[in-house]
Amino acid sequence: MTPRLKELFLKEIQPSLKTQFGFKNTYMGPKIEKIVINMGLGLDGNDSKILKSCEEDLSKITGQKPVITKFKKSIANFKTRKGTNAGLKVTLRKNKMYEFLDRLVNIALPRVKDFRGLSDKGFDKFGNYTFGIKEHIIFPEVSFDRADKVRGLDIIIVISSKGKDHSLALLEKLNFPFVKKGEN
Repeated sequence: MTPRLKELFLKEIQPSLKTQFGFKNTYMGPKIEKIVINMGLGLDGNDSKILKSCEEDLSKITGQKPVITKFKKSIANFKTRKGTNAGLKVTLRKNKMYEFLDRLVNIALPRVKDFRGLSDKGFDKFGNYTFGIKEHIIFPEVSFDRADKVRGLDIIIVISSKGKDHSLALLEKLNFPFVKKGEN
């Protein structure tokens, strides 16, 4: 069964972006290629119990088992050693990516305390969008009582587009809650 957001993208959003930007073909328009979710653990990465609980939480959020990332260099000021655990990473593609986006936009982001919207300054020159979430417990899959510590997530949405304006138009059509100009 195809996700609701994927059907919406294929039937409504892709043709409307084609007419908005005057593309000759619907496939010239922007589309989401993958979503990468990172959870940095820092010094807690050495503790196997904390690592396991964070791994369980991230797998519940994404529906996929995370990969443990390692430090590439030893840095004395940050108390890191080369080869020790740094954090967790998940890369979502295809249907799981659309399901995660749907839950993120419609369920998780409205649960953020004092949420006013996402900044539109998170785009890089290629049109990819990056933002951070301070609390991983905003997702309903994670039990607030069971979480030992509130951790942050970095979410990178990789978009194939011609630039920032095309990516912004795509994310706005996917109902991303961006801060409107003139507010704040």
